[in-house]
Amino acid sequence: MTLLLDFEKPVGDLRARLETVERDYATDPTDELGRLRADLTLDLANRTRAIYQSLTPWQTVQVARHPLRPQTLDYAIGMCTEFVEFHGDRAFGDDRAIVGGPARINGRAVVLVGQQRGRETRERLDRNFGSPHPEGYRKAHRLFQMAAKFGLPVVTMMDTPGASPGLGDEERGQGWALAANLAALATLPVPIVCVVIGEGNSGGALAIGVGDRFLMLEHAIFSVASPEAAASIVWKDAKHAPHAADALKLTAPDLLRLHLIDRIVPEPVGGAHGDPSGTITSLRAVLDEELARLAAMPVAELVASRYAKYRRIGSWFEQGGAPS
Repeated sequence: MTLLLDFEKPVGDLRARLETVERDYATDPTDELGRLRADLTLDLANRTRAIYQSLTPWQTVQVARHPLRPQTLDYAIGMCTEFVEFHGDRAFGDDRAIVGGPARINGRAVVLVGQQRGRETRERLDRNFGSPHPEGYRKAHRLFQMAAKFGLPVVTMMDTPGASPGLGDEERGQGWALAANLAALATLPVPIVCVVIGEGNSGGALAIGVGDRFLMLEHAIFSVASPEAAASIVWKDAKHAPHAADALKLTAPDLLRLHLIDRIVPEPVGGAHGDPSGTITSLRAVLDEELARLAAMPVAELVASRYAKYRRIGSWFEQGGAPS
């Protein structure tokens, strides 16, 4: 199944022509069809590369939200040789917007925690469109504590429009659950690698996004608020979301320049939704490298370095003056 974004339509037309030529070539492999197939293949690759090298922030938002983009469970299945999903927060219930459990990546035992948005309508409703309830964050907290108890590194994957804002969520302690996770991750005595795999918005993402290394996939976004929410606040109209996306500096290159993230994980040409298996393979290699480096650090040094890292965020300089 192919779902084309508006700016991908020229590539879609080329792909359709190439598929037609390839069908004809399979039944009648003439030199002329072979040359045409080669020309179309090269043109398709070049146009796709050109489009994805010049994405606007708003286009990047659309790519990050693409329904065919790999989600946490896709990575768990494709990247881990073992994964056992845990359920429930031992207090209220099980929130399917957050999934997690012990896993093994390239032979290394870890605890994997991430948000799951779902794809089909029924699943998206079941997972609250990736907006976790407080019991989801308490489930994550339970997994963080388990990781600390058994000395297992933690890998988190952010992909959420934000924490669920309903009245019931607030009554069940949403703010408290988010704060408890931030406090736990800040001092957890194991390596933590956080990855934004799609959309990482607001405290809903940050509550599983404090760690020693913060990574983003190339076309993911990370922001204090969604562009629509920011536009509604600033311009009183969500239709200004593209302007808000420009101002929020939510793309991976912007955040790397601001020293808010540590590393960008490249995606295949055409985005993660065009080649999920290639994206999963790429991220697995990067995680293996990052976890190996963190595993060599003594625990006290690891936690102190994490603390210092977050203390540095937001530092700024006045021209000709001292850092503030």
